Amino acid sequence: MVPDAKLVQMKKLFAVYLCFIANWAYGQNIKVRLAQSVREMEADPQLRHAIIAISIVESKTGNSVYEHHSQTGLAPASTQKLFTSCAAFDLLGKDYRYTTDILYRHQKGNTGTGFLQITPSGDPSFGSSRFTSTKPGTLFTQIVTALRREKIDPFSPVVKVDSIFDDHIPGGWIWDDIGNYYGAGAFGFNWMENQYDIILKSGKKIGDTVVIAAINPPEITEIFSANLHTAEKNSGDNTIVYLPYGTGSPAITGTIPVNENAFEVSASIAHPSLAFSKQLDKRIKDEGIGITYAYNRHTDSFVNERNMLRIPLYKHLSPPLDSLNYWFLKKSINLYGEALIKTMAYQQSGIGSTEKGVALLKDFWSKKGIEKSALNICDGSGLSPQNRVTAAALVTVLQYARTRPWFSSLYYALPEYNGMKMKSGSISGARAYAGYHTARDGREYSFAIIVNNYDGPAANTVKKIFGVLDILK
Repeated sequence: MVPDAKLVQMKKLFAVYLCFIANWAYGQNIKVRLAQSVREMEADPQLRHAIIAISIVESKTGNSVYEHHSQTGLAPASTQKLFTSCAAFDLLGKDYRYTTDILYRHQKGNTGTGFLQITPSGDPSFGSSRFTSTKPGTLFTQIVTALRREKIDPFSPVVKVDSIFDDHIPGGWIWDDIGNYYGAGAFGFNWMENQYDIILKSGKKIGDTVVIAAINPPEITEIFSANLHTAEKNSGDNTIVYLPYGTGSPAITGTIPVNENAFEVSASIAHPSLAFSKQLDKRIKDEGIGITYAYNRHTDSFVNERNMLRIPLYKHLSPPLDSLNYWFLKKSINLYGEALIKTMAYQQSGIGSTEKGVALLKDFWSKKGIEKSALNICDGSGLSPQNRVTAAALVTVLQYARTRPWFSSLYYALPEYNGMKMKSGSISGARAYAGYHTARDGREYSFAIIVNNYDGPAANTVKKIFGVLDILK
C-alpha cells in the first residue's frame, strides 16, 4: 500500500516542528539558567556594587542566547586587544613584517669617524627573546659581521635612530604601571620589548631590607631609589617600579618574600635606543673591533651629515604579523598592541600616534556595525582604566573574525581558560573574558563577560565568572 503523499509531507513537517520545539526549549533552558546564575552573582556580597555585562550568541547563526547590560560600556582590560588584533589582520595583513634598516654613515675617506644609523618601523619584536631571529645576540652578530665585511674598523659606537612614531605613552596610563614591564611604551625603535630585569635579594626575617643584587642586562645602569622590604613566604611580587620624574631617579618600592637570593622583577626601558647603543658598544669591544670616540655616544645631531657616505649593513625583517599576534594575545603583551595601533595609523595617515590609531580603530569597527560610542578607548591594549567598551561590541568582533581568512591564526593565539578559548582581561577592579566555546552537543558560542567594581580577592570573582560560562558546556 502506497502511503498518501499528504500524510508523508505532514510527518516531515511534524518532525521539523518537533526539532524546532526541542531547540527552542533547549535555548530557553540555557537562557533561564544563565539569568539565574547572573542574579546569584549580583546578590553575592562581593559583587553587590559591581556591574556585570554579558553577551552570548550562537556562533553559526548570530542569534542571541543571553544578554545582560550588553550595551553598557565597562573597563574591558586586555579583552580590548581583540579590537586591535582583528583590525591589524585586516589592515596590515597576516604576513605583514616590520623592517629595520641599519647602515653606516661616514666622511669620505675616513670610515672611523662615522656613526650607525637605524631607520626603524616601530617593530615591537626587535631584540625580543621570543624568536631566534630577533634575539639580541643574533642581531649583534649580524651587525658585527657586516662591519667586518665592509672593513669598518675602528668603529664609532654612536647610534642615530630615526623615528616614525610620536614616542609618547598613551594618555590615561597610570604612574603605577608605566615603570613596570607591562607598561612599557611603544616607540619608533623598540629594544628587547623595552624591558629589563632587576634582581633582588631579600632578608631572612619579615621587615628586613631588600637590596638590588644586579641589573640584567648590566648595560642598563639605572641608579635606583629603593624602598623595599621582606614579606612572608609565598607572598609573591608586590613591587612597583616608578620611572623618573623631572631630574629624579627611578624608584622601586614594595615587598618580596623572605629568603630570596635572585628574585626577578621586570621593569620598562625608558630609552630603548640608548640601551641598544650601550649593549652594542660592549659587543664591539668584546669582538676586538677598534673604537673611536669622535662623537658623543648616542646623539641625534651630527655635523655635515648630508655629505656623509652610506654603507648598508643589515636589513632586519620581523616575524610575520600572525606570529607577533600569537604573543600579543597569548601573553597579553601591551607593547605589541600599542605598536600595532600606531603602525596602522602610520600606514593609513603617515602619522604614527596613539590618537590617530584610536580614531582609525573606531572608524574601522563602525563600518563593521559597532557604534563609535560603544568604543570609548584611549589605547590599543586595554591597559588604561579609562577605557570603556560594551560586551556586545566584543561579540561583534568575535563574530566578524569567524568570517575572515585569518581566523585560524586568531583562534590559535587565544589562550585557554576553564576549558574555553578566550582572551582574558584584568586590571584593578575589573575582570573580563571574551572568546569561543563548543558545547558537548556541538553548539558553538561566541561570548563576552565583563565585571567591574567587584570587592575582595580577584580569584573569587573569576571563579564566579567561570561558573556562569560553565552553563555553556
